[in-house]
Amino acid sequence: MRLTILGCYSATPRTMTNPSAQVLEMRGHLFLIDCGEGTQVELRRNKIKFSRINHIFISHLHGDHFFGLPGLVSTFRLLGRENPLHIHGPKGIKEAITLLLKLGDSWTNYPLHFHELTSKDPETLLKLPELEVSTLPLDHRIYTNGFLFKEKPKERSLDVEAARARGIDRAYFRKLKQGLNVPDREGKEVDHREVTLDPPPTKSYAYCSDTAYMEALIPQIKGVDVLYHESTFLKSEEHLCEPTKHSSARQAASIAKAAEVNHLILGHYSTRYKSLELFQEEASEYFGQTHLAEDGKVFDF
Repeated sequence: MRLTILGCYSATPRTMTNPSAQVLEMRGHLFLIDCGEGTQVELRRNKIKFSRINHIFISHLHGDHFFGLPGLVSTFRLLGRENPLHIHGPKGIKEAITLLLKLGDSWTNYPLHFHELTSKDPETLLKLPELEVSTLPLDHRIYTNGFLFKEKPKERSLDVEAARARGIDRAYFRKLKQGLNVPDREGKEVDHREVTLDPPPTKSYAYCSDTAYMEALIPQIKGVDVLYHESTFLKSEEHLCEPTKHSSARQAASIAKAAEVNHLILGHYSTRYKSLELFQEEASEYFGQTHLAEDGKVFDF
């Protein structure tokens, strides 16, 4: 599981910082999560192949999370894309994007599918053989979702020599890898655990931006491997969290600790602060495995 941060700052782009966008690579799939201004430039800078992106997830319709999307959709057309592109985002995103395509008479020459979201309850958006993606309803000033990416369990590893020694016909090997008991040549049942090994643990990633402190989120992300949680403010400006519906680094760390996640990544920083290290110092008091998102940074888990 690889996460590439394309942008992790709030509000407006600057010469050295970009608004929200990131790419998650999981089980051979490449997902774009949010698409602030400059996203396609950062995709090129990080040498990420445009053609591998088939699903884009937009958390909400504030500009710093989707103003880069119209340009990217148009660039796919100019590059001769043929594969379908699926865009998952709040209701209204189809109207916003197709209006620009209409006014510019620049309809895509590839299938463009919008999956608009309205539910305030968690729902499954995408089911693939290897993984699933579902929503994480958040508490922001407008309708907003985070996204939870979860691997499905892999097959068990077969100890071929052990299976043969137990007199199991190779026709049953597939069932053993699926975790099923099978008969040996004498018809006696063989426990699959005796001739197979447990698969590697599944991985999971939760993306939560933008949101106020939200305890209802905790059971939905319980035990995830990696949590990306917005941390717009430091504790000294925590009084701004409720009116703006954002979180502080301390609050993000509190959520991570309560949810017993393995790793916390902070992001969506306000540009009022001179040092990102202040965010890590504050969060680490509550949760040890805290990391800082930075534009261009790659996390491998």
